[in-house]
Amino acid sequence: MSKSRHRLNRQFERLQRRIPDFAARLLKRVRRPESRWFRIPLGILLVLGGIFSFLPVLGIWMLPLGLLLLAVDLVFLQGPVNLAIVWGSRKWSTWRRARRDKKAAQQR
Repeated sequence: MSKSRHRLNRQFERLQRRIPDFAARLLKRVRRPESRWFRIPLGILLVLGGIFSFLPVLGIWMLPLGLLLLAVDLVFLQGPVNLAIVWGSRKWSTWRRARRDKKAAQQR
């Protein structure tokens, strides 16, 4: 297994731990090799939904999930998607930590 594929699997496992059980089971089923013909159109729809996130119901959360699903089958996406997910996760953690610290300082 390539380094990119291994890193991508870790991202999926991390995501599956953070979402509700029913969604984690669905994601696990979609990741199976035989689900390729379902996974690719679903990934494309999620990316399109993420692009149109200014509309009600659709959200920016759809874009990274769609890219993750497409990266399972499209090897050239694995590296960039991995880097983007890791970078975004670090930025999100830094932002949350700064927000928490600011809130704690205001309460003193």
